[in-house]
Amino acid sequence: MSENTAEHDAVDARSDPGNAYQALAETVEHDDPRWAFGTGIEEVAAEVTAPVPDGADAATLAAYCLALGDDALVCAQRLSEWVSNAPELEEEVALANIALDLLGQARLLLSRAGHLTGSDEDALAYLREEAQFRNVALAEIPDGLDFGRAIARLLLFSTWRLALLTRLVESRDPVLAAVAEKGVKELAYHRDHAARWALRLGDGTAESHRRIQAGLDAVWPYVEELFRTSAEERALPGIAVDPAGVRGEFDAVLDEVLARATLTRPSVPPVGTIAGRGGRQGMHTEHLGHVLAPMQSLARRHPGATW
Repeated sequence: MSENTAEHDAVDARSDPGNAYQALAETVEHDDPRWAFGTGIEEVAAEVTAPVPDGADAATLAAYCLALGDDALVCAQRLSEWVSNAPELEEEVALANIALDLLGQARLLLSRAGHLTGSDEDALAYLREEAQFRNVALAEIPDGLDFGRAIARLLLFSTWRLALLTRLVESRDPVLAAVAEKGVKELAYHRDHAARWALRLGDGTAESHRRIQAGLDAVWPYVEELFRTSAEERALPGIAVDPAGVRGEFDAVLDEVLARATLTRPSVPPVGTIAGRGGRQGMHTEHLGHVLAPMQSLARRHPGATW
């Protein structure tokens, strides 16, 4: 796709008030839309020690924070694998910054979970075993250094998480609400960034179209898990967000982006569960261990070390 065609498409997308692609761009509230925001933990006002909302069980709230934190932590680790491997230097920096955004969300959520369970964010990140993580499988599957697959995963993950956090802003838990308030700004950028690349690749050359479509086909089986309601989400009305309720928004955004990118929504069966258990219940793919090994190796080799 020529630069003139890409520029025309971008301008056309912004000029249509009912266009989902326009919404992706307009929700980014910073001067340079190429860059993510970084971790910015100090910008979140709520203290992780805030009291548990009335009527909520502390252990259940901790488990919910852990799940959301694990999604962000594991996905951030996967994105960081693109440092020194991205197709452009600018893209390498952009993906690293997106990973930092997710890491910032993870730190606050794990800190909240740690406070509620008598642990801390480092122990939760570095000392848990695979079966103790509660992230969805979409966060842990490898890209295999296939850029089309990386963009497809980022598009799906950010679209889903943005829909969740947009609703989580109204949570009765002040920490979740504060994380969500900052997170929606970050995730709006992540979604926009992935959508722009999907358009560039899908409506580009025959080879770029083939690769982004293949990437989409590869990650699509993990979509269904995103919308399964967990026991913790059912037990925390007014605090947690039921992911089943955001499927319509997810589909609408994806339909808009895929149509503009001349991509086809995959028709593939979802990855199943094992006795009804998935990532939220600690049942993971064989890939999670390969994510955790490099992330946890230093902390496990030198427990308690500081520098």
